Amino acid sequence: MRPLAIFDIDGTLVDSRASIFQAATEAARALGLPEPDYDRVRRIVGLSLPEALATLEPDLTPPELDRFVEGFRQCFHRLYAEGHEEPLYPGATWLLRRLHRDGWRLSLATGQNRKGVARNLAREGWADLFVSSHCAEDGPGKPHPAMLNAALAAAACEPASAIMIGDTTHDIVMAINAGVRPQGVAWGFHTAEELWSAGAIDVAPDFDALEAALHRALVGEVTLAAAAS
Repeated sequence: MRPLAIFDIDGTLVDSRASIFQAATEAARALGLPEPDYDRVRRIVGLSLPEALATLEPDLTPPELDRFVEGFRQCFHRLYAEGHEEPLYPGATWLLRRLHRDGWRLSLATGQNRKGVARNLAREGWADLFVSSHCAEDGPGKPHPAMLNAALAAAACEPASAIMIGDTTHDIVMAINAGVRPQGVAWGFHTAEELWSAGAIDVAPDFDALEAALHRALVGEVTLAAAAS
């Protein structure tokens, strides 16, 4: 069975640290809330937006939370209207293309909404790389396993032949909940120590190390399958 690599987007493939922090800061300011520090904001990334902002400011009333969410979205709408695009981490597209060339199937599982996923799939060279994409608008968000279950179904793949690659503890716990191998990356929103503590089987410091870890996982999966036959 061809293996399936399921990638998170924010903090894993796309460096959205500055824009997410800016949106959270502007939305808080518009509500008259204290501006959050980056360490608080980084911890909520990966969750669906309403859940993330409710975690950031748990004392908001439902109408206030709605305004907070809308303010966050409006900041992004303005940034995109001004031509902003979050940069890819150097090496991201290179790795995706190499994996695709080597026979991996690729999928996306992200806390972004469907519009954000569409913007990323419109990046040059991305449209034909992915078997499927899954986001928080499709159903329960991270760390619920729904997105990974959908990715497995779309690829007709067993959990043992799949690996989830992400930068947050939400990605790691989601993978564990789905029975999928949890692979961390150290360059995003959560620290390597946080990923190890959440149950990551590996935390790659760069894309070269990530590629090596994915191929080690593939060899291990093949070895286990051979031993069971």
